[in-house]
Amino acid sequence: MSFSDKLGKTLKNILPAPFTIAVLLSFLTFFLAYFISDKTTEGSYFFEILSYWEKGLWDNQLMVFAMQMMLMLVLGHSLALTETFKKLIKKATLFCNNTSKAAAIVTFSTLIVSFFNWGLGLIFGAIFARKVGEKKKKNKIKINYPLIGAAGYSGLMIWHGGISGSAPIKIAEKGHFLEEKIGVISQAETIFSTMNIFISITLIIILPVIMYLIGKRSKSTIININEEDQIIHKEITGAEKLDHSHLLAYLFGGIILTYCFYKAIILPDYISLKFITPNFINLSLLGLCIILHRKFFNFLTSINEAIKGASGILIQFPLYFGIMGIMKHAGMIEIISDLFIRISTEQTFPVFTFLSAGIVNIFVPSGGGQWAIQGPIIVESALKIGVSIPKSIMSLAYGDQITNMLQPFWALPLLGITGLKAKEILPYTLILMIIGSVIFISGLLLF
Repeated sequence: MSFSDKLGKTLKNILPAPFTIAVLLSFLTFFLAYFISDKTTEGSYFFEILSYWEKGLWDNQLMVFAMQMMLMLVLGHSLALTETFKKLIKKATLFCNNTSKAAAIVTFSTLIVSFFNWGLGLIFGAIFARKVGEKKKKNKIKINYPLIGAAGYSGLMIWHGGISGSAPIKIAEKGHFLEEKIGVISQAETIFSTMNIFISITLIIILPVIMYLIGKRSKSTIININEEDQIIHKEITGAEKLDHSHLLAYLFGGIILTYCFYKAIILPDYISLKFITPNFINLSLLGLCIILHRKFFNFLTSINEAIKGASGILIQFPLYFGIMGIMKHAGMIEIISDLFIRISTEQTFPVFTFLSAGIVNIFVPSGGGQWAIQGPIIVESALKIGVSIPKSIMSLAYGDQITNMLQPFWALPLLGITGLKAKEILPYTLILMIIGSVIFISGLLLF
Protein backbone atom coordinates (compact mmCIF):
# COMPACT_ATOMS: atom_id res chain seq x y z
CA MET A 1 0.00 0.00 0.00
CA SER A 2 1.41 3.42 -1.01
CA PHE A 3 1.92 6.28 1.42
CA SER A 4 -1.01 8.23 -0.05
CA ASP A 5 -3.27 5.18 0.30
CA LYS A 6 -2.22 4.75 3.93
CA LEU A 7 -2.73 8.44 4.67
CA GLY A 8 -6.11 8.46 2.96
CA LYS A 9 -7.20 5.39 4.90
CA THR A 10 -5.94 6.91 8.18
CA LEU A 11 -7.82 10.17 7.60
CA LYS A 12 -10.97 8.22 6.73
CA ASN A 13 -10.66 6.18 9.92
CA ILE A 14 -10.06 9.11 12.29
CA LEU A 15 -12.18 11.82 10.66
CA PRO A 16 -15.96 11.37 10.54
CA ALA A 17 -18.24 13.66 8.51
CA PRO A 18 -17.62 17.41 9.09
CA PHE A 19 -21.01 17.79 10.77
CA THR A 20 -20.13 15.02 13.23
CA ILE A 21 -16.80 16.73 13.92
CA ALA A 22 -18.65 19.99 14.63
CA VAL A 23 -20.91 18.17 17.12
CA LEU A 24 -17.93 16.50 18.84
CA LEU A 25 -16.12 19.86 19.05
CA SER A 26 -19.27 21.31 20.63
CA PHE A 27 -19.21 18.57 23.30
CA LEU A 28 -15.49 19.16 23.89
CA THR A 29 -15.97 22.92 24.27
CA PHE A 30 -18.87 22.38 26.66
CA PHE A 31 -16.77 19.96 28.73
CA LEU A 32 -13.79 22.34 28.92
CA ALA A 33 -16.01 25.31 29.77
CA TYR A 34 -17.64 23.38 32.61
CA PHE A 35 -14.38 22.32 34.24
CA ILE A 36 -11.78 25.02 33.50
CA SER A 37 -13.79 28.27 33.42
CA ASP A 38 -14.96 30.21 36.48
CA LYS A 39 -18.56 29.50 37.39
CA THR A 40 -20.52 32.77 37.41
CA THR A 41 -23.74 31.60 39.07
CA GLU A 42 -24.75 29.58 42.10
CA GLY A 43 -27.40 27.68 40.14
CA SER A 44 -26.96 25.10 37.43
CA TYR A 45 -23.84 25.99 35.46
CA PHE A 46 -24.77 23.24 33.00
CA PHE A 47 -27.79 25.18 31.75
CA GLU A 48 -25.90 28.45 31.82
CA ILE A 49 -23.35 27.02 29.39
CA LEU A 50 -26.22 25.83 27.22
CA SER A 51 -27.53 29.41 27.21
CA TYR A 52 -24.06 30.60 26.06
CA TRP A 53 -24.22 28.01 23.27
CA GLU A 54 -27.67 29.21 22.22
CA LYS A 55 -26.54 32.86 22.18
CA GLY A 56 -23.75 31.97 19.79
CA LEU A 57 -25.91 29.62 17.74
CA TRP A 58 -28.35 32.35 16.71
CA ASP A 59 -26.05 35.38 16.92
CA ASN A 60 -27.44 37.87 14.38
CA GLN A 61 -24.08 39.15 13.14
CA LEU A 62 -22.71 35.65 12.68
CA MET A 63 -25.84 34.45 10.90
CA VAL A 64 -25.42 37.31 8.43
CA PHE A 65 -21.81 36.19 7.98
CA ALA A 66 -22.96 32.61 7.24
CA MET A 67 -25.42 33.87 4.63
CA GLN A 68 -22.73 36.01 3.01
CA MET A 69 -20.34 33.05 2.76
CA MET A 70 -23.05 30.80 1.32
CA LEU A 71 -23.86 33.36 -1.36
CA MET A 72 -20.18 33.82 -2.16
CA LEU A 73 -19.78 30.09 -2.77
CA VAL A 74 -23.06 29.60 -4.66
CA LEU A 75 -22.70 32.67 -6.90
CA GLY A 76 -19.05 31.86 -7.60
CA HIS A 77 -20.05 28.32 -8.54
CA SER A 78 -22.83 29.68 -10.75
CA LEU A 79 -20.38 32.01 -12.51
CA ALA A 80 -18.09 29.07 -13.30
CA LEU A 81 -21.02 27.35 -15.05
CA THR A 82 -21.63 30.20 -17.52
CA GLU A 83 -20.92 29.67 -21.21
CA THR A 84 -18.32 32.44 -21.05
CA PHE A 85 -16.14 30.52 -18.60
CA LYS A 86 -16.75 27.24 -20.40
CA LYS A 87 -15.50 28.82 -23.64
CA LEU A 88 -12.44 30.25 -21.86
CA ILE A 89 -11.65 26.80 -20.48
CA LYS A 90 -12.14 25.20 -23.88
CA LYS A 91 -9.69 27.65 -25.47
CA ALA A 92 -7.18 27.14 -22.66
CA THR A 93 -7.21 23.36 -23.18
CA LEU A 94 -5.69 23.94 -26.64
CA PHE A 95 -2.40 24.78 -24.92
CA CYS A 96 -2.51 21.70 -22.66
CA ASN A 97 -0.58 19.49 -25.08
CA ASN A 98 0.87 17.13 -22.48
CA THR A 99 0.78 16.38 -18.76
CA SER A 100 3.45 18.89 -17.71
CA LYS A 101 1.98 21.82 -19.66
CA ALA A 102 -1.56 20.94 -18.60
CA ALA A 103 -0.56 20.72 -14.92
CA ALA A 104 1.19 24.10 -15.04
CA ILE A 105 -1.59 25.87 -16.96
CA VAL A 106 -4.42 24.46 -14.84
CA THR A 107 -2.54 25.34 -11.63
CA PHE A 108 -1.73 28.89 -12.76
CA SER A 109 -5.26 29.58 -14.01
CA THR A 110 -6.93 28.12 -10.93
CA LEU A 111 -4.72 30.13 -8.56
CA ILE A 112 -5.52 33.37 -10.40
CA VAL A 113 -9.27 32.74 -10.48
CA SER A 114 -9.35 31.58 -6.82
CA PHE A 115 -7.59 34.76 -5.70
CA PHE A 116 -10.64 36.70 -6.89
CA ASN A 117 -13.33 34.30 -5.68
CA TRP A 118 -12.95 30.96 -3.93
CA GLY A 119 -16.28 29.48 -5.08
CA LEU A 120 -15.53 30.38 -8.69
CA GLY A 121 -11.97 29.04 -8.43
CA LEU A 122 -13.07 25.76 -6.85
CA ILE A 123 -15.48 24.88 -9.67
CA PHE A 124 -13.41 26.51 -12.42
CA GLY A 125 -10.43 24.31 -11.53
CA ALA A 126 -12.59 21.18 -11.42
CA ILE A 127 -14.22 21.88 -14.80
CA PHE A 128 -10.85 22.80 -16.35
CA ALA A 129 -9.29 19.55 -15.13
CA ARG A 130 -12.20 17.52 -16.49
CA LYS A 131 -12.15 19.24 -19.90
CA VAL A 132 -8.44 18.48 -20.20
CA GLY A 133 -9.20 14.86 -19.39
CA GLU A 134 -12.08 14.68 -21.88
CA LYS A 135 -9.95 16.12 -24.67
CA LYS A 136 -7.11 13.69 -24.03
CA LYS A 137 -9.53 10.76 -23.92
CA LYS A 138 -11.12 11.84 -27.21
CA ASN A 139 -7.70 12.09 -28.88
CA LYS A 140 -6.47 8.90 -27.12
CA ILE A 141 -3.52 10.77 -25.60
CA LYS A 142 -1.92 9.53 -22.36
CA ILE A 143 -1.99 11.91 -19.40
CA ASN A 144 -1.54 11.87 -15.62
CA TYR A 145 -5.15 12.73 -14.85
CA PRO A 146 -4.81 12.70 -11.00
CA LEU A 147 -2.04 15.32 -11.29
CA ILE A 148 -4.33 17.52 -13.39
CA GLY A 149 -7.08 17.04 -10.79
CA ALA A 150 -4.69 18.15 -8.04
CA ALA A 151 -3.81 21.18 -10.17
CA GLY A 152 -7.51 22.05 -10.36
CA TYR A 153 -7.70 21.94 -6.56
CA SER A 154 -4.64 24.16 -5.99
CA GLY A 155 -6.77 27.32 -5.75
CA LEU A 156 -7.75 26.32 -2.19
CA MET A 157 -4.15 27.23 -1.24
CA ILE A 158 -4.59 30.90 -2.10
CA TRP A 159 -8.28 31.67 -1.56
CA HIS A 160 -8.14 32.90 2.06
CA GLY A 161 -5.38 35.30 1.09
CA GLY A 162 -7.54 36.48 -1.81
CA ILE A 163 -10.25 39.08 -2.24
CA SER A 164 -13.03 36.77 -1.03
CA GLY A 165 -11.10 35.37 1.97
CA SER A 166 -13.53 34.96 4.90
CA ALA A 167 -11.52 36.64 7.66
CA PRO A 168 -9.96 39.58 5.73
CA ILE A 169 -13.20 40.45 3.96
CA LYS A 170 -15.33 40.25 7.09
CA ILE A 171 -13.16 42.61 9.15
CA ALA A 172 -13.39 45.12 6.28
CA GLU A 173 -17.12 45.45 6.92
CA LYS A 174 -18.73 47.70 9.51
CA GLY A 175 -20.57 45.83 12.23
CA HIS A 176 -18.48 42.62 12.19
CA PHE A 177 -18.47 40.68 15.46
CA LEU A 178 -14.95 41.80 16.50
CA GLU A 179 -15.33 45.46 15.57
CA GLU A 180 -15.28 46.61 19.21
CA LYS A 181 -11.81 45.12 19.64
CA ILE A 182 -10.07 45.83 16.32
CA GLY A 183 -12.33 48.25 14.44
CA VAL A 184 -12.77 48.01 10.66
CA ILE A 185 -9.63 46.96 8.76
CA SER A 186 -9.48 47.64 5.02
CA GLN A 187 -8.17 45.03 2.59
CA ALA A 188 -5.39 47.50 1.86
CA GLU A 189 -3.86 46.29 5.15
CA THR A 190 -4.52 42.58 4.63
CA ILE A 191 -5.10 41.24 1.11
CA PHE A 192 -3.28 44.09 -0.62
CA SER A 193 -0.51 44.43 1.95
CA THR A 194 3.07 44.12 0.74
CA MET A 195 3.45 40.81 2.58
CA ASN A 196 0.39 39.16 1.06
CA ILE A 197 1.08 40.43 -2.45
CA PHE A 198 4.61 39.00 -2.19
CA ILE A 199 3.36 35.65 -0.88
CA SER A 200 0.53 35.42 -3.43
CA ILE A 201 2.78 36.23 -6.40
CA THR A 202 5.34 33.70 -5.16
CA LEU A 203 2.64 31.02 -4.99
CA ILE A 204 1.37 31.90 -8.48
CA ILE A 205 4.91 31.57 -9.90
CA ILE A 206 6.35 28.66 -7.91
CA LEU A 207 3.41 26.23 -7.75
CA PRO A 208 2.84 25.97 -11.55
CA VAL A 209 6.58 25.40 -11.99
CA ILE A 210 6.53 22.62 -9.38
CA MET A 211 3.53 20.99 -11.06
CA TYR A 212 5.25 21.28 -14.45
CA LEU A 213 8.34 19.49 -13.13
CA ILE A 214 6.22 16.78 -11.52
CA GLY A 215 4.36 16.35 -14.80
CA LYS A 216 7.67 15.90 -16.64
CA ARG A 217 8.56 12.95 -14.43
CA SER A 218 5.15 11.42 -13.87
CA LYS A 219 3.65 8.37 -15.56
CA SER A 220 0.79 9.00 -18.00
CA THR A 221 -2.01 6.65 -19.00
CA ILE A 222 -5.09 6.63 -21.23
CA ILE A 223 -7.95 7.78 -19.00
CA ASN A 224 -11.55 6.60 -18.94
CA ILE A 225 -14.19 9.18 -17.95
CA ASN A 226 -17.85 9.28 -18.93
CA GLU A 227 -19.16 11.93 -21.28
CA GLU A 228 -21.34 14.68 -19.77
CA ASP A 229 -25.11 14.40 -20.16
CA GLN A 230 -26.64 16.35 -23.02
CA ILE A 231 -29.01 19.23 -22.25
CA ILE A 232 -32.61 18.51 -23.21
CA HIS A 233 -34.46 21.52 -24.68
CA LYS A 234 -38.19 21.90 -24.16
CA GLU A 235 -40.81 24.15 -25.70
CA ILE A 236 -41.21 27.58 -24.04
CA THR A 237 -44.75 28.90 -23.69
CA GLY A 238 -46.69 31.70 -21.98
CA ALA A 239 -45.08 33.52 -19.06
CA GLU A 240 -42.08 31.16 -19.27
CA LYS A 241 -40.80 33.44 -22.02
CA LEU A 242 -39.93 36.01 -19.34
CA ASP A 243 -37.66 33.41 -17.69
CA HIS A 244 -35.85 33.06 -21.02
CA SER A 245 -35.79 36.77 -21.92
CA HIS A 246 -32.29 38.04 -22.72
CA LEU A 247 -33.46 41.64 -22.53
CA LEU A 248 -34.83 41.30 -18.99
CA ALA A 249 -31.67 39.54 -17.77
CA TYR A 250 -29.35 42.14 -19.36
CA LEU A 251 -31.45 44.99 -17.93
CA PHE A 252 -31.52 43.67 -14.39
CA GLY A 253 -27.89 42.51 -14.36
CA GLY A 254 -26.77 45.72 -16.03
CA ILE A 255 -28.46 47.88 -13.37
CA ILE A 256 -26.72 45.89 -10.62
CA LEU A 257 -23.26 46.20 -12.20
CA THR A 258 -23.78 49.88 -12.98
CA TYR A 259 -24.57 50.52 -9.32
CA CYS A 260 -21.50 48.50 -8.26
CA PHE A 261 -19.33 50.61 -10.57
CA TYR A 262 -20.88 53.79 -9.18
CA LYS A 263 -20.30 52.67 -5.60
CA ALA A 264 -16.70 51.58 -6.21
CA ILE A 265 -15.38 54.21 -8.61
CA ILE A 266 -17.60 57.30 -8.80
CA LEU A 267 -18.99 57.67 -5.26
CA PRO A 268 -15.68 57.67 -3.26
CA ASP A 269 -13.84 61.01 -3.03
CA TYR A 270 -10.50 59.21 -3.33
CA ILE A 271 -9.14 55.83 -4.40
CA SER A 272 -9.83 53.37 -1.60
CA LEU A 273 -10.45 49.66 -1.08
CA LYS A 274 -13.05 50.18 1.62
CA PHE A 275 -15.84 49.34 -0.81
CA ILE A 276 -14.67 45.69 -0.94
CA THR A 277 -16.98 44.01 1.55
CA PRO A 278 -18.87 40.67 1.47
CA ASN A 279 -22.05 42.43 0.36
CA PHE A 280 -20.29 44.28 -2.45
CA ILE A 281 -18.65 41.11 -3.76
CA ASN A 282 -21.92 39.18 -3.66
CA LEU A 283 -23.79 41.99 -5.40
CA SER A 284 -21.15 42.10 -8.13
CA LEU A 285 -21.27 38.32 -8.53
CA LEU A 286 -25.06 38.42 -8.78
CA GLY A 287 -24.93 40.98 -11.59
CA LEU A 288 -22.20 39.09 -13.46
CA CYS A 289 -23.99 35.75 -13.13
CA ILE A 290 -27.26 37.08 -14.50
CA ILE A 291 -25.63 38.84 -17.46
CA LEU A 292 -23.30 35.95 -18.38
CA HIS A 293 -26.05 33.34 -18.08
CA ARG A 294 -28.10 35.64 -20.36
CA LYS A 295 -31.46 34.55 -19.00
CA PHE A 296 -32.98 33.87 -15.60
CA PHE A 297 -33.72 30.24 -16.51
CA ASN A 298 -30.02 29.44 -17.02
CA PHE A 299 -29.08 31.37 -13.88
CA LEU A 300 -31.60 29.53 -11.69
CA THR A 301 -30.60 26.17 -13.17
CA SER A 302 -26.98 26.86 -12.20
CA ILE A 303 -28.07 27.95 -8.71
CA ASN A 304 -29.95 24.68 -8.22
CA GLU A 305 -26.73 22.83 -9.00
CA ALA A 306 -24.48 25.13 -6.96
CA ILE A 307 -26.62 25.22 -3.81
CA LYS A 308 -25.70 21.62 -3.01
CA GLY A 309 -22.14 22.70 -2.20
CA ALA A 310 -23.37 25.22 0.37
CA SER A 311 -25.20 22.68 2.54
CA GLY A 312 -22.17 22.31 4.81
CA ILE A 313 -22.08 26.04 5.53
CA LEU A 314 -25.81 26.16 6.17
CA ILE A 315 -25.89 23.46 8.81
CA GLN A 316 -22.37 23.58 10.29
CA PHE A 317 -21.80 27.30 10.74
CA PRO A 318 -24.42 27.66 13.51
CA LEU A 319 -22.64 24.90 15.44
CA TYR A 320 -19.33 26.75 15.11
CA PHE A 321 -21.07 29.92 16.28
CA GLY A 322 -22.40 28.00 19.28
CA ILE A 323 -18.84 26.93 20.12
CA MET A 324 -17.74 30.55 19.91
CA GLY A 325 -20.63 31.59 22.15
CA ILE A 326 -19.48 29.18 24.88
CA MET A 327 -15.84 30.27 24.55
CA LYS A 328 -16.76 33.94 24.66
CA HIS A 329 -19.19 33.98 27.58
CA ALA A 330 -17.41 31.32 29.67
CA GLY A 331 -14.11 33.25 29.53
CA MET A 332 -12.31 30.55 27.54
CA ILE A 333 -11.00 33.00 24.96
CA GLU A 334 -8.94 34.76 27.63
CA ILE A 335 -7.72 31.44 29.07
CA ILE A 336 -6.59 30.05 25.72
CA SER A 337 -5.09 33.36 24.57
CA ASP A 338 -3.03 33.51 27.79
CA LEU A 339 -1.66 30.03 27.03
CA PHE A 340 -0.83 31.24 23.52
CA ILE A 341 1.00 34.25 24.90
CA ARG A 342 3.21 32.15 27.18
CA ILE A 343 4.73 30.23 24.27
CA SER A 344 4.94 33.13 21.81
CA THR A 345 7.01 36.21 21.19
CA GLU A 346 6.29 39.08 18.83
CA GLN A 347 8.41 37.32 16.17
CA THR A 348 7.13 33.76 16.62
CA PHE A 349 3.43 34.55 17.17
CA PRO A 350 2.51 34.72 13.44
CA VAL A 351 4.22 31.36 12.81
CA PHE A 352 2.49 29.71 15.79
CA THR A 353 -0.79 31.18 14.55
CA PHE A 354 -0.16 29.72 11.09
CA LEU A 355 0.63 26.26 12.50
CA SER A 356 -2.32 26.23 14.90
CA ALA A 357 -4.70 27.39 12.17
CA GLY A 358 -3.49 24.57 9.94
CA ILE A 359 -4.30 22.05 12.67
CA VAL A 360 -7.70 23.59 13.44
CA ASN A 361 -8.62 23.52 9.74
CA ILE A 362 -8.35 19.74 9.71
CA PHE A 363 -11.22 19.61 12.19
CA VAL A 364 -13.05 22.76 11.09
CA PRO A 365 -12.74 22.62 7.28
CA SER A 366 -14.27 26.03 6.67
CA GLY A 367 -12.49 29.36 6.69
CA GLY A 368 -15.57 31.18 7.91
CA GLY A 369 -16.27 28.65 10.66
CA GLN A 370 -12.64 28.69 11.73
CA TRP A 371 -12.63 32.49 11.85
CA ALA A 372 -15.66 32.39 14.14
CA ILE A 373 -13.93 29.96 16.53
CA GLN A 374 -10.25 30.90 16.36
CA GLY A 375 -10.51 34.56 15.34
CA PRO A 376 -11.38 35.91 18.82
CA ILE A 377 -8.48 33.97 20.37
CA ILE A 378 -5.96 35.21 17.79
CA VAL A 379 -7.15 38.81 18.12
CA GLU A 380 -7.06 38.73 21.94
CA SER A 381 -3.55 37.22 21.94
CA ALA A 382 -2.23 39.65 19.31
CA LEU A 383 -3.55 42.65 21.26
CA LYS A 384 -1.83 41.47 24.45
CA ILE A 385 1.50 40.69 22.76
CA GLY A 386 1.43 43.80 20.59
CA VAL A 387 1.56 42.05 17.21
CA SER A 388 0.01 43.59 14.09
CA ILE A 389 -3.65 42.59 13.88
CA PRO A 390 -3.72 42.47 10.04
CA LYS A 391 -0.61 40.25 9.99
CA SER A 392 -2.07 37.97 12.67
CA ILE A 393 -5.29 37.58 10.70
CA MET A 394 -3.36 36.77 7.52
CA SER A 395 -1.36 34.18 9.50
CA LEU A 396 -4.63 32.50 10.41
CA ALA A 397 -5.77 32.72 6.77
CA TYR A 398 -2.56 31.07 5.53
CA GLY A 399 -2.81 28.26 8.06
CA ASP A 400 -6.45 27.65 7.20
CA GLN A 401 -5.79 27.32 3.49
CA ILE A 402 -2.59 25.25 3.61
CA THR A 403 -4.14 22.11 5.11
CA ASN A 404 -6.92 22.16 2.53
CA MET A 405 -4.33 20.15 0.60
CA LEU A 406 -4.66 17.47 3.31
CA GLN A 407 -8.32 17.81 4.37
CA PRO A 408 -10.51 16.55 1.48
CA PHE A 409 -13.75 18.33 2.48
CA TRP A 410 -13.63 21.07 -0.17
CA ALA A 411 -12.25 18.60 -2.72
CA LEU A 412 -15.62 16.81 -2.85
CA PRO A 413 -17.06 19.02 -5.66
CA LEU A 414 -13.86 18.55 -7.68
CA LEU A 415 -13.86 14.79 -7.13
CA GLY A 416 -17.48 14.63 -8.22
CA ILE A 417 -16.84 16.62 -11.40
CA THR A 418 -13.58 14.89 -12.39
CA GLY A 419 -14.50 11.37 -11.29
CA LEU A 420 -11.24 11.06 -9.35
CA LYS A 421 -10.74 9.70 -5.83
CA ALA A 422 -9.17 11.62 -2.93
CA LYS A 423 -6.29 9.15 -2.64
CA GLU A 424 -5.40 9.74 -6.30
CA ILE A 425 -4.80 13.49 -5.93
CA LEU A 426 -3.42 13.34 -2.37
CA PRO A 427 0.25 12.62 -3.26
CA TYR A 428 0.37 15.78 -5.37
CA THR A 429 -1.61 18.03 -3.00
CA LEU A 430 0.76 16.99 -0.18
CA ILE A 431 3.70 18.25 -2.26
CA LEU A 432 1.84 21.53 -2.78
CA MET A 433 1.22 21.73 0.98
CA ILE A 434 4.91 21.31 1.79
CA ILE A 435 6.04 23.90 -0.78
CA GLY A 436 3.28 26.27 0.30
CA SER A 437 4.22 25.95 3.98
CA VAL A 438 7.77 27.00 3.19
CA ILE A 439 6.51 30.03 1.25
CA PHE A 440 4.02 31.09 3.95
CA ILE A 441 6.41 30.74 6.89
CA SER A 442 9.20 32.51 4.97
CA GLY A 443 6.85 35.38 4.15
CA LEU A 444 5.69 35.69 7.77
CA LEU A 445 9.28 35.79 9.03
CA LEU A 446 10.51 38.10 6.26
CA PHE A 447 7.84 40.73 6.83
